[in-house]
Formats: sequence, structure tokens, C-alpha cells
Amino acid sequence: VQLQASGGGLVQPGGSQRLSCAASGFALDDYGIGWFRQAPGKEREWVSCIGSVPGLIYYADSVKGRFTISRDNAKNTVYLQMRSLEPEDTAVYLCALTGSCGNSSGAYGFWGQGTLVTVSS
Repeated sequence: VQLQASGGGLVQPGGSQRLSCAASGFALDDYGIGWFRQAPGKEREWVSCIGSVPGLIYYADSVKGRFTISRDNAKNTVYLQMRSLEPEDTAVYLCALTGSCGNSSGAYGFWGQGTLVTVSS
């Protein structure tokens, strides 16, 4: 059973990046997936969550209108499309499994390894 985040890298301010969270060993269909991020020296911050039921999508105010979360159950993968990236978005991005979306770490029971996104010119 594994969650693997990927797609990070160096991107210029104003640019875009798409992250993937791929599940293996189980089916994502019945679960929600949340994205968190942690910048150096800062606490982990909830970013977004997509529920197992269509239409259940939530965003932190800091990314609303810039980030889009989606899922492809056939590929057992959840995506986070990030646009208009700012240096403040620089962080390790992690995905996590939940039965019900929430905006705190306690709502998530299984975490994958993160992927680093660096927004810099």
C-alpha cells in the first residue's frame, strides 16, 4: 500500500506545475485525497482535498482560484494543477488518504512521500 507524490521541480514565478499522487496496492475510489505542503521552517499547511463523491472539492484560501484538484480513478491517481505560482508556494507537497475531507492533518490516516516544488526565477 503506497501513495507516491510526483511532479515537483523548479518553476518560475507565474508558471504552472502539475503534481500527481498515485496509489498502489489499493483502489482510490472509496477514499478522499488531500494535498498538504510544508515550507522550510513552517508548519504543514493543508492545501486541498477531493472526496470520493463527485463534486466534493475543497481549497485553502491561499490557493483558491490558482490550484485545481482532480482525480482519475481509472489511473488510481489524484492531480493538483497549480497555476500562477508564487515564491510563497515553494514547499514539499504531500498527499494523504482520508475517509472524509478535512483541513487538518488529523483527518488523514495515510501519507505518501512528498515532492518538492520550488518557485524561483
